[in-house]
Amino acid sequence: MSAEATTPGGAARERRGHRRDVLRLRQLGRAAVIRSTVRDRLPDAIEHVAQAHRRHHPRADLDALRRAYLLAEFAHRGQMRKSGEPYITHPLAVTLILAELGAETTTLTASLLHDTVEDTEVTLDQVRADFGDEVGHLVDGVTKLEKVDYGAAAEPETFRKMLVATGSDVRVMSIKLADRLHNMRTLGVMRPEKQARIARVTRDVLIPLAERLGVQAVKTELEDLVFAILHPEEHALARELIRRHARRPDPLAEAAVAVREVLREAGVTAQVVTRPRHVLSVHRVRLKRGEPGSFDYGRLLILVPENADCYAALGELHTCFTPVVSEFKDFIAVPKFNLYQSLHTAFAFGGGRIAEVLVRTHAMHRVAEAGVVALGDPHRAGEGEADEGERVDPTRPGWLSRLLDWQRQAPDPDTFWTALRDELAKDREITVFGEAADAGPLQLPVGATCVDAAYARHGQDAHACIGVRVNGRLATLRTVLHDGDTVHLLLAPDGSTGPSPEWLGYATTPAARIPIGHWLDSGAATGAEPGPEPVPPLGATAGAAAPASRREAADPADSAAALVAGAPEAPVRLARCCTPVPPDGVSGFTVRGGAVTVHREDCPSAVRMTAAGRRPLPVTWRSDSIGCRVTLHAEALGRPELLADLTEALAAHGAAVLAAEVEPPREHRVRHTYTLRLPDSSGLPRLMRAMRRVPGVYDVTRAARLQS
Repeated sequence: MSAEATTPGGAARERRGHRRDVLRLRQLGRAAVIRSTVRDRLPDAIEHVAQAHRRHHPRADLDALRRAYLLAEFAHRGQMRKSGEPYITHPLAVTLILAELGAETTTLTASLLHDTVEDTEVTLDQVRADFGDEVGHLVDGVTKLEKVDYGAAAEPETFRKMLVATGSDVRVMSIKLADRLHNMRTLGVMRPEKQARIARVTRDVLIPLAERLGVQAVKTELEDLVFAILHPEEHALARELIRRHARRPDPLAEAAVAVREVLREAGVTAQVVTRPRHVLSVHRVRLKRGEPGSFDYGRLLILVPENADCYAALGELHTCFTPVVSEFKDFIAVPKFNLYQSLHTAFAFGGGRIAEVLVRTHAMHRVAEAGVVALGDPHRAGEGEADEGERVDPTRPGWLSRLLDWQRQAPDPDTFWTALRDELAKDREITVFGEAADAGPLQLPVGATCVDAAYARHGQDAHACIGVRVNGRLATLRTVLHDGDTVHLLLAPDGSTGPSPEWLGYATTPAARIPIGHWLDSGAATGAEPGPEPVPPLGATAGAAAPASRREAADPADSAAALVAGAPEAPVRLARCCTPVPPDGVSGFTVRGGAVTVHREDCPSAVRMTAAGRRPLPVTWRSDSIGCRVTLHAEALGRPELLADLTEALAAHGAAVLAAEVEPPREHRVRHTYTLRLPDSSGLPRLMRAMRRVPGVYDVTRAARLQS
């Protein structure tokens, strides 16, 4: 408040002036709404935004920014933040963050308006009419869903909505990240418990998204803000270490001088600066190496004009200093999945101290700091220049495509929210390739298995997967893949098979786990048969698998084996998850089409269906002896010829091997799993005893797989 406003006359004059200002801003707001063609100068409030924007886009037309600010300021008039500031300060701050990162005009326009539809009387149709469909799409993408409509599901469903919108335009998530950054900067006015809740969501969802989109400048600041809220003592200690280091001469400055001299003499044009570590990074160094040394508080950053200059600079460093070979990484030839490119190296300097170095071009540096924000409008070839081709976002990464694929299969908000956090917790990706010319590369998280690759490649058609070759060699579906592997998936020719419950233990990605879980649940309800892994040829190494022959159709003898009380004419199917045989205690469950699936009473699927309210039907065996299909586990100490001896025992008792799996040895123990067809179920106990008599076998059990 001015000194004039402290007197009665001054207060009156200020009130009259305020009324004049309100009237003028209302007029300007209305003018903005009807798309006034008057080109007034920029309001002072957005001049700092315009200056930051012009540094990256000197020829940008700022009229849309002017009109967006006038509409936002008018719409938010009278609204205050919890800090006591006018609400308009928030969209202004968010827009400034994006302008400094290099966002183009459409993103900044949407950023100024990003809360109008959510918090004011402005409608989405009005935004589209006045600023175009792209701005409308961005504003809609970041508009929260109402708790009154969605209840506890509002937050996960809002993130789902944003991800779907981001799938067609990554600028949606750019605005959300800047929005969260400003909110985290001003979180101190919230109650401690709300601060902690928001910080945890930021840590689990927003920071990994910033990492994946390459927006390093936002990611590192968010990390420090979250660190301060969730771990205040550790944060204070790291801050104190940084303050103490700052009071001493920085030895990296001396190293920077030496590097500049080396590059100057070699004729390499370069800018050499010291790049300090942020607070959480110093904390991580302390946990990893103990008390940080004088060189642990930062790294040298070398910026050069062209890609070739990066390697020229690297060569001079490795020639004139003693390089630490283990620290060298080339992210220019092989960029990270989030667009990041740099050369990483380190060299000994000044008595054996290690200086870490990043080498990149100026263009790489912009992308390293701002990620997708620096790439501009994904739908245009240049500022204001329409792309004649299809509107395809070239920045849409593989991880985002995977998120969009599996979120469609997770209608339950809790399942989606849990799967999203789990997926984002995976901090790196690998690339695997297909053998066929039309099988493009797949991006998968580190630790992904062949099952994950199958569902990433084929979606729900992967239910029919019966085998896999990795780098030309037969492998089991649980095989963990590595960067650069070539994967060829073998599918049943008519899709007649399906996943076994063990696949849930092999799958690491929601894109695989969600459809497998759905299939198993529906399979338990319909009597569909889980597909085992393929039979390895005799003499194959442990863990190898070959394609199985086409799976048999449902055995018509099932109806002749069991009788459902009260429904003697109902078709009967013996469940493949627990393979019941006489004299097992069994019960049945009605499935689609009036058929009844028969499960062992202790089958986890039967227990789960009963707990869910499904009424079990009493079932009796028509005979004590029937042909049957059964799955057996043989636990053994590994030795040569074990597989041959077991299959000989099976053949001696008339068992036909339909499928088999040999797990890799663990501490000299192996597990063989056989799916068998027996001509007479009464011979099952004798067969199991014969298998136990095979040297090295210490247990044989029937499968009763837990489905989850």
